Amino acid sequence: MADDPAEFADVLEANRSYAESFELAGLPAVAGEGLAIVTCMDSRIEPLEMLGLEPGDAKIIRNAGARVTPDVLRTLVLATHALGVGRVMVVAHTRCKMASATQEEVEQLIAEQSGIDARSLDFHLITDQRSTLDRDVQAIRSWPFLPAGLPVGGFVYDVDTGRLETVVAPS
Repeated sequence: MADDPAEFADVLEANRSYAESFELAGLPAVAGEGLAIVTCMDSRIEPLEMLGLEPGDAKIIRNAGARVTPDVLRTLVLATHALGVGRVMVVAHTRCKMASATQEEVEQLIAEQSGIDARSLDFHLITDQRSTLDRDVQAIRSWPFLPAGLPVGGFVYDVDTGRLETVVAPS
């Protein structure tokens, strides 16, 4: 085994401690509660804890802004047909950078931080969080590779209170 790279020494040491008391061996790959959660990568969101779930209960799909992209749809096809998912929550959140910045601001930030020209990337930024959530839920509901009648709802998580608000009622 190679020495731990210095950049990751802290988390690899934490992993060794975690592994010493690891209790999830043998957990089935299917979603125990039949749930998939599409949410943001924001580290203030704890998807399992906020819903009273445990490891193994749900499939969690994360990206910047909780957007329903082609990759999310592809992942949901696998989750619904092979991994026990029978309902989907799309969970956006308050104070999301993807819902408060413009494409130009993100491009400028990246250029200033790293000197990289990111103008060719679409960051799927959000100008109206509620209407975007509605469109993203509809994208799942209308995807022909997902089961007909799959319950899908759209929610906003408040990062300051921990509460969820229903924005798009489950179908």
